[in-house]
Amino acid sequence: MNDARAADRPAAIALPDFLRMMEAQHPFAALLGIRIEAIGHGTARAVLPENPAHQRLGGIVAGPMLMALADVALYAAVVGATGDSQAVTASLTINFLRKCPAGEVVAEARLLKTGRLCAGDVLLAPRGGEPVAQAVSTWAVPPARRPAA
Repeated sequence: MNDARAADRPAAIALPDFLRMMEAQHPFAALLGIRIEAIGHGTARAVLPENPAHQRLGGIVAGPMLMALADVALYAAVVGATGDSQAVTASLTINFLRKCPAGEVVAEARLLKTGRLCAGDVLLAPRGGEPVAQAVSTWAVPPARRPAA
């Protein structure tokens, strides 16, 4: 998916509708405090708030917290492009670039391909800081359901 094309298309779901769906279907994101700040057609921005429970020894944000943030951000990008809340992660690879200092972490996700399989990436960084991780993910989107005849 070309970024210019995506910018011209509205999200398949409005942010308030996406937030209600997340609350009903994916309560784990709320347990971590992950907030979706923006959703577009194949793009999303999610935030992991500062929380001492997200840290590991040494006062850095733990890798599993960053992985969860990346997964939720990419999910939002997939639903924003396809409108399908039943999409599931098929793979997720994360590259940790440097220690993530304690504090709020922002994830900027974008899809590179949309279809039955969606592929995208996400950069994670402290707000206003340099990237601390980059994730690449593939998502499976179930085939469209046909009404019973």
